[in-house]
Amino acid sequence: MSSFPYGEAVALSSRVRRVTAPNSGPMTGPGTNSYLIGKERIALVDPGPAIDSHIAALIAIVGDRLKWIFVTHTHRDHSPAAKAVAAATGAELVGNIIENDGFQDPSFTEARSLANDECLKTDEFTLRAVLTPGHVSNHVCYLVEEDRMLITGDHIMGGSTVVIIPPAGDMADYIHSLERMLDYDLSHLAPGHGDLIDAPHAEVKHLIAHRLKRERKVSDALAKLGPCPLSALLPVVYDDVAESLHQMAAKSLLAHLLKLDTDGRAKLVGDNWTLVD
Repeated sequence: MSSFPYGEAVALSSRVRRVTAPNSGPMTGPGTNSYLIGKERIALVDPGPAIDSHIAALIAIVGDRLKWIFVTHTHRDHSPAAKAVAAATGAELVGNIIENDGFQDPSFTEARSLANDECLKTDEFTLRAVLTPGHVSNHVCYLVEEDRMLITGDHIMGGSTVVIIPPAGDMADYIHSLERMLDYDLSHLAPGHGDLIDAPHAEVKHLIAHRLKRERKVSDALAKLGPCPLSALLPVVYDDVAESLHQMAAKSLLAHLLKLDTDGRAKLVGDNWTLVD
């Protein structure tokens, strides 16, 4: 049996269950994970895409016990089901909203915003909001404190690195948010796509090292090629990534270049990127 059966609640702890949406693909892995915390007064993190069968499954599982719907961010595979689930259950919408850059879910509205380290406390669990801008500026992870389990949305994904899409996505913010995660006592990461991740701090350190290694590859490519457009850098910097994914990789490449610009190490002159001496 698959560990990601669509429409079924898979217990990850005595407090947390996972329901996976049937939207598997190259960018979503097995599908978007929705997380249910608690049994009597339930919080739902990331209701997922507006797929009728997934919405129906969530509503059937929570019954009249759903009180809150949290989102990690408002990309279209994470928040669109919120409107229908809230209408059916009366649950409060919670999450940070930003201006639509073409990638946001316009149906997620009238939600209560969150501050960093803001907590929801019930008799069953404590859910702490950890603001993690980077993948997108309104991204929030949620720590189930009793289980030391961090629900990471697209900040960390199982089995792949995340795409950073400027301007709402920012590589410097992303790396800084990863570094801040090392301050929390964690036992597991529960990603928006993929399975539970053990050894959270080791995974976070690996991701930081990976991003900095890619950054060095960008600067080395600029040194080798000289002033050149992003399109010339792409096949060199991402020669280890399938060409079918290069369109998305180009967005993260731009994020790396913009970070180098902010750091004073590269600049855009006309259509060409060049190193700064």
